[in-house]
Amino acid sequence: MLMNMKDLLKVADEKGFAVPAFNIGSDQLLKAVMQKVKELRSPVILEMSPDEFHFVEDSLVQSMIYEASKTDVPVVIHLDHGDTFETVMQAIRAGFTSVMIDASTLPYEENVAVTKKVCEVAHLVGVSVESELGTIGTTGNSIEGGTTGVIYTDPEQADDFVKQTGIDTLAVAIGTAHGIYPSDMKPELRLDILKKLKDSLDIPLVLHGGSSNKDEEIAKAVKIGISKINISSDIKVAFYAKCREVLKEHPEYREPLEIYPEPIKACKAVVAEKIALFDSGDKVKYYYE
Repeated sequence: MLMNMKDLLKVADEKGFAVPAFNIGSDQLLKAVMQKVKELRSPVILEMSPDEFHFVEDSLVQSMIYEASKTDVPVVIHLDHGDTFETVMQAIRAGFTSVMIDASTLPYEENVAVTKKVCEVAHLVGVSVESELGTIGTTGNSIEGGTTGVIYTDPEQADDFVKQTGIDTLAVAIGTAHGIYPSDMKPELRLDILKKLKDSLDIPLVLHGGSSNKDEEIAKAVKIGISKINISSDIKVAFYAKCREVLKEHPEYREPLEIYPEPIKACKAVVAEKIALFDSGDKVKYYYE
């Protein structure tokens, strides 16, 4: 069942769970994610960064739409970190049901202006809009980018931003970073800031950089009110580590049907872990009440 983000996260926000948002860059990752969410009855967000979208083009988006059409599991197809108005419009034309416009590194008034412009267009065609205030960090090993230091989301500014732009969901900067954390990087989430944001805003909140954070911190963030958590690196590391193992053991393999079954299984194991951590399993039933 294909949905937009606003409708999907309204249920998650009311019921107190977070929907996993997995970055999908290949048919194999799509297969792994969809097989596991259908098995565990979890709603899901299938997303791509602009670089992934430009690489796979519209064909993988059509595969996502097809997967959503043949299941009762709620599915959102989302553009992650849309970098320009033009990229966002391309995604909407391709069939995305939700888009993110990330102008968080621009001066505040420019961020407001471009985000408001995207909302005005996207909402006309039933597409929901996510934006970011403050900046997410980067570990330096992710195509999703980020800044070298986190600029935390200011609750008062966030309230003004939501009112001026009309966004449907807000990605908050509370200490996460994109990518896999190196051993000397020990981030801690500012859950105090998250609680202030949740108390003052009436739209669902999103956590980016959800890979390799402490499970206990993620679980607490969900309880406070995070409704969507982005996962990219964790599923890809599991998938491609297993690919390397398979090819090392069987250098003669050349067929996808020989190479990919075990990597898909490894990816599905991570998907299951995230569904359990976010408490999104067996929540499909709430979308049919």
